[in-house]
Amino acid sequence: MAHDPHLELHDPDLDPLAAYVLEPDDLRPLLDRVVAAPGAAAHAALTPLTGAPLVPVPQTVPDDLPAAARRARAAGRRWAATPLRTRTAVLRRLHDLLLERQSDGLDLLQLETGKARAHAAEELADVANVARHYAVRARAYLRPRREAALVPLLTQVRVHRDAAGVVGVLAPWNYPLSLSLGDALPALVAGDAVLLRVDPQTALTALWAAELAEDAGLPAGVLQVLVGGPDLARAVVDHVDRLVFTGSTAAGRDVAARAGERLVPATLELGGKNALYVAEDVDVEATAAGVVRACFTAAGQLCLAPERLYVHRDVLEPFTAALVARTRALRLGVGLDYRADVGSLTSPAQLARVVEHVEDAVGHGARVLVGGEQRTDVGPLVYAPTVLADVPPEARLAREETFGPVVALHAVASDDEAVAAVNDTPFGLTASVWTRDVRRGRALARRVRAGSVGVNEAWAVAWSAVGAPQGGWGDSGVGHRHGREAVEAVTRVQTVAVQRGVHGVAGRRGPGADRSAAGADAEAWARALTRVLRVRAALRRP
Repeated sequence: MAHDPHLELHDPDLDPLAAYVLEPDDLRPLLDRVVAAPGAAAHAALTPLTGAPLVPVPQTVPDDLPAAARRARAAGRRWAATPLRTRTAVLRRLHDLLLERQSDGLDLLQLETGKARAHAAEELADVANVARHYAVRARAYLRPRREAALVPLLTQVRVHRDAAGVVGVLAPWNYPLSLSLGDALPALVAGDAVLLRVDPQTALTALWAAELAEDAGLPAGVLQVLVGGPDLARAVVDHVDRLVFTGSTAAGRDVAARAGERLVPATLELGGKNALYVAEDVDVEATAAGVVRACFTAAGQLCLAPERLYVHRDVLEPFTAALVARTRALRLGVGLDYRADVGSLTSPAQLARVVEHVEDAVGHGARVLVGGEQRTDVGPLVYAPTVLADVPPEARLAREETFGPVVALHAVASDDEAVAAVNDTPFGLTASVWTRDVRRGRALARRVRAGSVGVNEAWAVAWSAVGAPQGGWGDSGVGHRHGREAVEAVTRVQTVAVQRGVHGVAGRRGPGADRSAAGADAEAWARALTRVLRVRAALRRP
């Protein structure tokens, strides 16, 4: 979709709540991409910016899936047979188109999620970065590799990776570009077809991404967009060969159980209650600035955002003062421009969860240091970035993922106490350690039970290193996105082993030999095998 006038939605000189227009007829090419029967029921999401309805989008139902899966398998076979250089060229072109047409994408991201434009820009840049990474690294990730057998001169073993077939990507609403198209890219470059199930709240962004992919050269049918809720997500599992899911732990368990019945391998990124530790030797102001950025990106609706802050008591007072001051100074807004530091929550349900968690914590004795209130003067779903102290263990906010702009501050007396507190959770998605001493930070990071740990940065460095796997421990999921691991998760492995000659490496007699000769052969084989193992050990061969 070229940059069209119907997406010129906002004049930055106007009031941030100025009216905008999305015309269904102008968006018809996007809406026609939804896998849905003619006359399907449509749903119009409400934009968090104003509460007004967006364009009605057709909804996919489980009965639509068999035909979509057949189309995906046919298109996928052709796509898998396409040379890898052609597939990587599509990703290179997609990278360029994302940057060329980013204004349209940012408008849709903001309209559907309510996030600040700077955070929308980070999300779009993330997907461009992922596309470029797999365009460059796919050949290395997919290249057949040789492995040594017991007798290398007489045998040859190669391990091949092939497309798995159809991959189901079940994407959430909070990052509708990164966790839809971004998660589909490893499968697409590997030669898989993708059935992409997206939440009705953020369907337009995903449809725009699918159109961009085809404009970049992806054949029709290889990436299909399904729009629907949890029932549709569960049904997708019955039609795919691999699964990539992002969502809550409860929903992930449900999807995993269904995938297990079909023996469908699944990558699951689930919930978290991420923590960070501020040591006593930090630069207080610089650290507070970094912590504020980490906690309140996308209004805290980020799987990787910290919600538990553990601060060494020696710097608790100055750090708290700096954190509160910087949090209070954040600019709130819902305009399609770069004026706001923090935008809106995405849905009334998410706002209700945030309000409930804060009120419950306060009811149990927590103190509000800053924020703690809904800001309807800014937008209908805006909640002020909030820092709480004295949150007791029995408060819901202490243990459950809030997924909003709310953090709880705790004092600790030592590194050991901090590590114990950080690890005191069934989740293990990400964490961070903040200290001037990088060696100390690395050592502490290795003691934290989480899939990724940052030192002097919460999550952006690890996430942007696309070659490094991202995944959770414990209740935060299984498997990984990014890196070689993401490609391995959506491919099949085949080992091809070749032996020179037809009689075997030991030259043993066939079944017609007499018993004594057969026994002699077996003994000789055992002696030869022992010698081979000793030689390999002496040569330090694996």
